[in-house]
Amino acid sequence: MPRLTVVANIHAKPDQVDLVKAELEKLIPTTRAEKGCINYDLHQDNSDPAHFVFYENWESRDLWQAHMSAAHMEAYASATAGKVDEFVLNEMTQID
Repeated sequence: MPRLTVVANIHAKPDQVDLVKAELEKLIPTTRAEKGCINYDLHQDNSDPAHFVFYENWESRDLWQAHMSAAHMEAYASATAGKVDEFVLNEMTQID
């Protein structure tokens, strides 16, 4: 099975950018240590600071799904409830 690439676009509410960014940053060390995580890289848009992108690669979809159910992901969801305008997640397969 090919590895899974995930691109997650998160748009924080304009008055919640700092909080959402801090909560996203908390996810990085724990997630990078998870089984199956190849890379987990957070980006912030240079012209729209409320727009964050995670670029992730996982050994398999099953391992990524385990990550999505992990306690630190639940904590993030609780901490940012009502503070994010949009969350779009794309599961992708690298072609070349």
